[in-house]
Amino acid sequence: MYDLTTLEAFYRREVEHPAKPFLHQPFGKRWETYSWGEVGKMARKIAAYLLEQDLKPGSHIGLVSKNCREWIIADLAIMMAGHVSVPFFATLTGPQIAQVIELGDIDLLFVGKTEVWETMKLGVPDNLPVIRFPHYPDNSLVERGKAWEEILNEYSPMPGQPVPDRNGLWTIIFTSGTTGPPKGVMLSIKNQIALMAELYDRNPLANDYDGNNRYFSFLPLNHVAERGTIETMCFTHGGEIFFTESIERFAANLQDARPTFFFAVPRIWTKLRQGVLKKLPQEKLDSLLKIPIVSYFIKRKIRRGLGLHQSRRNVTGAAPIAQDVKDWFASIGIPIAEAYAMTENGAVGHMIYPEQDRPGSVGQTLPGTQCKLDPESGEVLTRAPYTMVGYYKEPEKTAETIDADGWLHTGDQGRIDEDGFLYLIGRVKDTFKTAKAKFIIPSEIEDKFAGNPDIDQLCLLGLGMPQPLLLVALSESAEVKGRAAVRGSLTAQLQEVNGQLASYKKVATIVVVEHPFSIENDMLTPTLKVKRPQVHATYKDRMPAWIESGEKVIFE
Repeated sequence: MYDLTTLEAFYRREVEHPAKPFLHQPFGKRWETYSWGEVGKMARKIAAYLLEQDLKPGSHIGLVSKNCREWIIADLAIMMAGHVSVPFFATLTGPQIAQVIELGDIDLLFVGKTEVWETMKLGVPDNLPVIRFPHYPDNSLVERGKAWEEILNEYSPMPGQPVPDRNGLWTIIFTSGTTGPPKGVMLSIKNQIALMAELYDRNPLANDYDGNNRYFSFLPLNHVAERGTIETMCFTHGGEIFFTESIERFAANLQDARPTFFFAVPRIWTKLRQGVLKKLPQEKLDSLLKIPIVSYFIKRKIRRGLGLHQSRRNVTGAAPIAQDVKDWFASIGIPIAEAYAMTENGAVGHMIYPEQDRPGSVGQTLPGTQCKLDPESGEVLTRAPYTMVGYYKEPEKTAETIDADGWLHTGDQGRIDEDGFLYLIGRVKDTFKTAKAKFIIPSEIEDKFAGNPDIDQLCLLGLGMPQPLLLVALSESAEVKGRAAVRGSLTAQLQEVNGQLASYKKVATIVVVEHPFSIENDMLTPTLKVKRPQVHATYKDRMPAWIESGEKVIFE
C-alpha cells in the first residue's frame, strides 16, 4: 500500500535520480529543461524565503499562473515551508481575484504567467505580499512584488526534507462552478495520501513505475484533475512534464512532448478531430481506412502528426463527451478512457476503459470509491477516503453536500446498470420546466447532436418556453462549407433527432450563434463547461421569437 505524501514522493525521486530531466519549458522551438535535483534546490530556496516572511504555520498561499515550471516549484516550496496552497485560474478579472483572495484568506500571492494582469491586479490588495515569476514573452509584464530570480540569487536552500503534518490541510481549490460564487474545496494531507495510493497501487492511468513517463500539461494546474493526473503522477511514478507555450504553439508542443499519458477535456478532443478532418475530409479518410495496408499507415501518420503515437493511456473528463468522438478516435488507433469525478472527491471516482463496450456509461467505480443513487431524485452519491474535508468557512454548504454518513451529493443524476456501470442523465439543477409544465433533461437531447462535426459547442435552452431550442457554435470545418450546406446538414439532423423524441422534447429550432461561448463572455467556465444559466440570461429575450418563427435553422 502506497503511503507517501506528495513531498515524500518528490524527495524519493530527487534522491534516486537528481540529474534526470523533470520539467521542460518551451520558448518557440527551443526547450529549457530542469532536472529533479535542480527543481529541489530551487524549491528549497523559495521555501527559505517563505519561512522568513513571518507567516504563521499553515498560512494560505495563493498561486495564480498558467501552467509553467515555476508553478510546480512554487507548489513544492509552499509545502516545504509548511503552508497551504490556494491556486487560482490565470484568467480571473480584478473583481474575481479580489473575491477569492478574500474568501480564501490569502496571506501571500505568487503571480506568474498570465495575459490579464493589467485588469487582474486591480483586485489584488496593495498590502498583500507578492512573488512574481520570471516574465514570459507574449504575457503580461508583472512588476509588483519580489522577483523570483532575486530569491534564487539571494537565498540558500533550506536544509533537510521537511514533511507536512498528516493531519493538516493540503490545498484549497476554488471551484469554477457553472452557477453561483466559487466554493473553496478543502483537501487534506490524508486526502492527498489516499489519492496517491489509489493512483499508484491500482495504476488506472497506465504509468510506468520506473519513471519512463512523459506528461503534457496544458489544462489549468489549479484544477484538481490536471494536478492529480500530471503533477501527482509524475511525483509518484517519476518522469518528465512538458508544458505548452500558448494556444498557437499547442500542436507543435504536443508533437515534441510525445506524451505517454494524455488527458484532455472533450472540447480539446473535438478540436483535435477537427484539425485532422481539415486536412483529410471524413469521406476520404473513410475510404482510406477500408484499405488494409493503407489503413495502417494512415492511422500511424495521424497519430504521429498529433504527437500521440506513444501514449499508453488517453483520458477525457471534466464534462461529458459524445460517443461519436470516442468512436472516431478509436477508429484511428487512439482509444480514449473516460473518467468521472469532481473537485469535491479529488477527481477520482469512476472510469470506463476503451475495451469496455458500454456506450454512454462513465464506467464502474474505481477501487476505494462507493457509489449509490438517491432513491427520490436519482442523484449520484459517492463515498471515498479522498472526499473533501468540506468547503472553507462554509459549514452549511458542506452539510448540504456531504451527509452525516459521509456520502457526497454530486449534483448529477444517473442510473446504474446490473453490472455497476454508471450512466449520467443530467445535472439536478440543469433540469428545466417548459411552459407546458414538462421537465427537460438537457444532456439527454444534447448528446444526440454532440457528434456532429459541424458543431463545436451546443447548449439546450427552454426554461418557460413552449418548446426547447438548441444554440450551437460552428466548427472550423463547418465555416468552410458555407451557410447553405450547414443549414441543410443541421436541418436534416434536427428532423432525425426530433423523430426520436416525445412531442414535448422536440427541438423547435437550432440557432447558430454569432459568437462562440467563451471564458471572456462568461458563458464557459475555465474548465470549458458551458454556463447554462448565463447562456439563458443572454438569449432569453430573443428565444420566443426564434421559437415562433417556424424556421428549423436560424443564423443569429
